[in-house]
Amino acid sequence: MESFAADWLNLLFRWAHLIAGVGWIGTSFYFIGLDLSLRKREGLDKDVYGSAWQVHGGGFYNVEKYLVAPKKLPDDLVWFKWEAYLTWVTGFALLVVQYYYNASSYLIDPNVMALEPWQAISISVASLIGGWLIYDGICRSPLGKNTSVLAVCLFILIMAASILFSHVFSGRGALIHVGAFVGTIMAVNVFGIIIPNQKKVAAALMRGEEPEARFGIMGKQRSVHNNYLTLPVLLMMVSNHYPMLTGHPHSWLLVALILIIGGAVRHLLNRHEAGDSFKQLAWTFPVAGVGVIVAMIMTAPVERDYGSDRVTDTVVMDIVQTHCTTCHATNPSVDWVDEAPQGVKLESIADIKRYLDRIKAQSVDSDAMPLGNETGMTEDERTTLGAWITQNKE
Repeated sequence: MESFAADWLNLLFRWAHLIAGVGWIGTSFYFIGLDLSLRKREGLDKDVYGSAWQVHGGGFYNVEKYLVAPKKLPDDLVWFKWEAYLTWVTGFALLVVQYYYNASSYLIDPNVMALEPWQAISISVASLIGGWLIYDGICRSPLGKNTSVLAVCLFILIMAASILFSHVFSGRGALIHVGAFVGTIMAVNVFGIIIPNQKKVAAALMRGEEPEARFGIMGKQRSVHNNYLTLPVLLMMVSNHYPMLTGHPHSWLLVALILIIGGAVRHLLNRHEAGDSFKQLAWTFPVAGVGVIVAMIMTAPVERDYGSDRVTDTVVMDIVQTHCTTCHATNPSVDWVDEAPQGVKLESIADIKRYLDRIKAQSVDSDAMPLGNETGMTEDERTTLGAWITQNKE
């Protein structure tokens, strides 16, 4: 029943995280696009910075932006904040249920670093808090006044975190923590900077006072950061479905490529909304394209020479029973697994032959399985398994 309850919590938090994330990403994309599409038009009130005409759902919308608050604001003024708050809350809850609760399997890999669950969890929490503090300090420092320099510093910070995680956690745990690291920065930007600063500006304007410009500048800066980080963080969050990413020995280099690819694509979309021509944005295509090609080359399976010695079914069955059927069986022996993951059962040679490609991807080309390598599968065993798979595919 404990495992059953954990599965339902996982499902519900994952569902809620997806819903809240879609809302947050949607508003981020929409308002950046709206900001960039504002135009000065005849007949606008002198306090209106610009307006945008839009069509959707069978109707037309005329949106105006005020840089200073009107003399009167309605009681039903909408603040876009809960999408960000709930995305982080549900995401952290999912991190607890999936990675903290099953730390030995999902978060820890003894071959990377032998940790106790409490140690791994402590490192996780400390890294999320520390990452925000370092990022915020950089933004508030003189470095934060130069957009290009700040972008480089932020890139270096995320790369440093990626290297740290790859030397502490399992492959899955490392990349999901890069996503959590960046997601925490984005969420606290909203909770700790953007919304509070906007409220200070609005309050000052409603009192008839001149608001401090730094509040608006800082809020805008963090909002733009969030927008450019969205595409990379989305890929980090689904990375655990792709062992070619999580099982790569230099996953931190893949993170660098994901940041570059995502940033280039986001810039293309943003500046196109602002009216830039594709000719002006031509550089984004080769940058993103080369990044994808390099990532594909890096993650391509390495052809191994398994030798000419035949591997018997008995040897392979022994390896699979030791390292795989603890979970992939009709009645799993692992306490927290109620049924074979994804319905994959490996209880006979026929079962193993049915899933040759998936086994090779998960346990030969990468070390994604067994989870956290709890059973201590050796490289020799992975090579033997790979040789048998190759023989049976000929």
